[in-house]
Amino acid sequence: MPVTVVRFNLVAPGASPAELGARYRTALEMAAYADGHGITTVQTEEHHGAENNWLPSPFAFAGAVLGATRRLAVTVSAVIGPLYDPLRLAEDIAVLDLLSGGRLVTVAGIGYRPEEYERAGVDWKRRGRLQDELLETLLKAWTGEEFVYRGRTVRVTPRPFSDPHPLLLVGGSSKAAARRAARLGLPFFPSAHLPELEGYYKERLVEYGTEGWTMMPAPNTPLLHIAEDPDRAWAMYGHHFLHEARTYASWQSSEIRSAVRSTATTVSELREEGVYRVLTPAACTTTDLDNLVLHPLAGGMPLEEGWRSLRLFTERVIPALEG
Repeated sequence: MPVTVVRFNLVAPGASPAELGARYRTALEMAAYADGHGITTVQTEEHHGAENNWLPSPFAFAGAVLGATRRLAVTVSAVIGPLYDPLRLAEDIAVLDLLSGGRLVTVAGIGYRPEEYERAGVDWKRRGRLQDELLETLLKAWTGEEFVYRGRTVRVTPRPFSDPHPLLLVGGSSKAAARRAARLGLPFFPSAHLPELEGYYKERLVEYGTEGWTMMPAPNTPLLHIAEDPDRAWAMYGHHFLHEARTYASWQSSEIRSAVRSTATTVSELREEGVYRVLTPAACTTTDLDNLVLHPLAGGMPLEEGWRSLRLFTERVIPALEG
């Protein structure tokens, strides 16, 4: 059976605080509903300063989701590592790991938007060194032992629930990211289907004498919406998909490789491209996708339409897949 994921980034262009609050609360209700209907993962992410309210605080949101659920995993994919204080992040993840019984998954990347670094007062040119420091500090902190951090001896408490530590993956699409993961013996999560980079990572594991594994995205990882009438859904809601696709595309350069990458400029181009897909329940049950990533609130989608998509997915698709 494919892995089933519900993705939330809480994009809502032009939303008032009241409207945005309702969207956040609906996302929590959806997560709880998904948890009770067989969905395996909620995925969230991080971006800062976006005019369309893209989620900037993934761990706060993850904590709320973990508190509202009992079984599913919550993946932060990806946290922009160099923007965090390493000791504080170690504490935050440890607390969430304890609260959830080990259901938090963190993918640590370095981001690709210099403006986010400038906004945070962090030197873009030092991002690689800062990421190294962050990952090394997390692994030392979670042992519960004393260690030297920036010239002083520290100990981080509490220790996390997971042994030896909460699930931490290194994200990225560069050889530097693959080397970093291999050197530290951490799993590697390429940002796109990159078999050659997976091979490079495995070579570095041998070089460093460490153990690890990759969580490779499939060649096709579309974002899904479920509807009885896809033509009607595209006509009524396609502009929400396009808004999100265009926003994400505007942040990426030619060097960035992503599993979700669109060049569409119109709704019809986006539909033809296949990065966002509207499927009937029957079509979704017969797809050959390894991961079914439902995006019920994409691009400011009306809440009631998001619920329709989620309920069709849980009531019609998942039972058919299980059967």
